[in-house]
Amino acid sequence: MEDDIVNLIVLGVLLWTTAFLLIRKTFSKRSFDFCNRIVSTIHATLAVILASRSVEDWSCPVCPLASNSSLKQRQTLAVTVAYLIYDLICCLFDERVSLDNTVHHLVSIVGIGAGLAYQKCGSEQVAALFITEISSPFLHARELLKELGYRDTDLNLAADIAFAVIFSLARMVGGPYLTFVTVSANNPILIKAMGLGLQFVSTFWLYKIVKMVIRKLTKKQKKVVSSPLHSGKLN
Repeated sequence: MEDDIVNLIVLGVLLWTTAFLLIRKTFSKRSFDFCNRIVSTIHATLAVILASRSVEDWSCPVCPLASNSSLKQRQTLAVTVAYLIYDLICCLFDERVSLDNTVHHLVSIVGIGAGLAYQKCGSEQVAALFITEISSPFLHARELLKELGYRDTDLNLAADIAFAVIFSLARMVGGPYLTFVTVSANNPILIKAMGLGLQFVSTFWLYKIVKMVIRKLTKKQKKVVSSPLHSGKLN
């Protein structure tokens, strides 16, 4: 791995940590998770912007396949590796340490780190970054709204639906295509395994998201049916 990329990762970890500490100080009355989700939202937005800027040809966003990574692609991936390292450490200080989240971060760091070390598969990895992060701001908005007092409101439901729709389109339309071209191309076996793993995980999460949306819509419908206005029992 190039020294410049290593330095960018180290600097990135320090900057993400500083951002969290500043947000934590600004929103001192909010929870640890609330402040961390703000940082995560900033990263997701930045990752999508950087991934978009690193695309060489929008007529084929994942081209060239199985090729050397460009400088923009390596820098984009380095920013995300730095965030993942920060978030992995940060989550260890939270009251609830998630084993699933820890494993996810470790696997992602190893996978992206391998691409940076080989300086290969930049197009595929940046495309995967775009697909995975495009729905993240809405994912975090759901939880931020709850802590701000908007749980079970129309606004929170709108965030749920927006997240579900964007996640489904990105992971179930863009995801299978990216997995196919990644596995078909002459990529290292680790990169192919990461592509397949991402698609399996996406399918599992889609199942959970659909259940969540159905449950919330059903709950919303029950509220409407039982309301005094709907039942004609207004006093």
